[in-house]
Order: sequence, then structure tokens, then C-alpha cells
Amino acid sequence: MTEKVAADIYLDNNATGAVARECLEAMLACLRPGVGNPSSRHAAGMRAKGLLQEARGEVAALLGARPPEIVFTSCGTEANHMAILGALARDPQRTHIVTSTVEHPSTLMLLRHLEETGIRVSRVPVDTEGRLDPDAVRAALAPDTALVTLMWANNETGVLFPIARIAEATRAAGVPFHVDAVQAAGRVPIDLAQVPVELLSLSGHKLHAPLGAGALFVRKGFRIAPLLWGHQERRMRGGTENLPAIVGLGSACALAREDLETQARRVCGLRDDLERGIMACFPAARIHGAGAPRLPNTSNVGFATLDGEQIMDALDRHGVAVSLGAACALGGSEPSHVLTAMGLERRSALASIRFSLGRYNTQACVERVLTLLPGILGEVAARAA
Repeated sequence: MTEKVAADIYLDNNATGAVARECLEAMLACLRPGVGNPSSRHAAGMRAKGLLQEARGEVAALLGARPPEIVFTSCGTEANHMAILGALARDPQRTHIVTSTVEHPSTLMLLRHLEETGIRVSRVPVDTEGRLDPDAVRAALAPDTALVTLMWANNETGVLFPIARIAEATRAAGVPFHVDAVQAAGRVPIDLAQVPVELLSLSGHKLHAPLGAGALFVRKGFRIAPLLWGHQERRMRGGTENLPAIVGLGSACALAREDLETQARRVCGLRDDLERGIMACFPAARIHGAGAPRLPNTSNVGFATLDGEQIMDALDRHGVAVSLGAACALGGSEPSHVLTAMGLERRSALASIRFSLGRYNTQACVERVLTLLPGILGEVAARAA
């Protein structure tokens, strides 16, 4: 067996992205002497508070929000849980949540737990392209609905949900709306001045910031119960802030905002070249969600009945990092819940690979993968014969 080498072509950016040089430099400034605890009132603490507030402003600017509406968390999962649990605690008489069948495991697992405690959950299905019908979401609302919680962009297929249309429906019904924008933030434009959601989650390490920092947008006037008690973050999220990671998040948001459209066009071109090349060398391939609006960076490819895990491992041995789906889900022994919700049979779902590109991928990366794939697919097919 060929020994695995360190990945020199990284196509798993939906799991996490390399930390940007600009973020590293900004973080180093927080780690030098003279920067204290943001809650301290001496000079070192005030310097830390200034850096914290600057990062808050950068996150807000990326989202079209106001700085006080940004609450820092440790990750996207925490932000999702804070939104869902906080919204439920607002009114004990409202015990119903509306979601979709293809949400991230951090949401799905929490909702399964809540069902065991008596919360009612309606899961709106998607079609074979992964699209969500806003009218189906509207029809699922009930008098006791406490929250609608949906992702902006699917982490496995990149399919975009019509968040603006759904937000209009929830606002008209007087139902709070939480959006998991972990994959969308920094990849597609988000303007919360125009999209009336109450809550929105993001995660720094999807934006080329470090692990350990996320954020929850909480619209002005909408209060939720804290997940962690303490005086920090307007008493909405207790605990001393992870200043270096948060500053890295702020820097990443500034970087994304600076060239979002340019990067989206460039990365979309790479994705399209990759998909065309795959279809040319393996005509039986299927691009899941190709008929729906998608993130510019994400391609989920089904390789007929070939074993996706074997394809992934073979690419890994050649220094190419890809994935079978969500990094937070089970391994290759179980099919993706996203793909099965789109109507794929087990064998087809297990034959799928997610390629997710980022800021540091180039045309050479795509060409290298397309050079490797014919041989790899031939080997996997021969093994299955």
C-alpha cells in the first residue's frame, strides 16, 4: 500500500480552511505583552477591548449588521445551540420548531434531543436537487412555533436555500427565524439590513480564521436566554473571550468582504472546470444539486456505484484532501443524510465525494486532481469487479 503523504492539494475547505496570513499577523498582536483581559479596566485590558470591538465591527460589516448585534462564541455549533435553546426559552408555551431534513449535525442532533424532552419538530423535505420550497416552510408553521431554523447553504452539496423569501414568510407570521450561515458567510453576499432574520450563526475556521471562534448575530430588540452565564458579550455569552481567535475572525471577515465577488468568480470557475473534467473522464458521474443555486466553491460528485471511501483514500495517498461529507458526521460506513434526503439510494450516496475549494486553490490543483482521477477510478472499479 502506498504511504499517505501530507496533503499538498487541499479540497476540503467546507470542513476547515487554512488560516490566512493576514489573520495570523493580526492574532500575533494579541499574544504579545501589553494585551490583557478585555474585561479588565487597566490599560492592557482596554487595549484588548479595543481589539475585540474592532473585530466585532468587521464581523458586523461582512453581514450588513451593527456591531452590538454580534455575540462571539467558540464555534458555529455553539452559536446554533445558543440560538435554538435561547429562542425556545423565550416562551414556554411555544414548543414547536421548523427545520429541514438536510441540516448540519449540530442542529439535527440537538433537535433529536429536544424531541425527547417534548419539543415538537417539523422537518421540511427537499427535492432531488436539494432545493427547499418556501411555501412548504410556511405551511409547516403552527400557532406554537417558537423558531424556524435553517441553513443558508448546505455544507455537503453547497445548495443555497431561498432565505430572503422564507424570512418574509416568518416575519409575516411573527415567528423568529434562525439561519445557520456557517458555509455561506464570506462566500455569498449577506445583508441582514435587507433580510429580516432574527438570528444567524457563523464560524471563523470556514473563513480562513483559526479554530475556536464563531459568532451569533442577534438582531437589536430580540432577546434570547444565554447559553453560558456571565457579564461578557452583553450578558448573552459568559466567559472570557478568546481574543486571538476572535481577532483572527475579524481579520478574516475583512479579507472576505474586500474581495468576495472576485474570489467567488475565481473559485466558481475552478469548480466548473473540475466538474467538466470529471464528467469527461467518468461520464456516469452525477453532480448532486447541479440544478439548484449553489455555493461557488462546492461540488458533491456521485461516482455511480464506486466506493467513495476508497476514492477518497486513494486521493489522500496522492496528497489530495477531499471528504465524503460533513466532518462532524459519521464516517463512510453510513450514507450521507443529505444525499438520502435528496432521494439517493444507499449505494449511490456512499459513492459520493465532496470537493470544496477555497482562497488558496489554483488551476494547478484542479489539473492535478483531474490527472489522478482516471487511474484512481479505474483501480477502484477493478477492485469492485
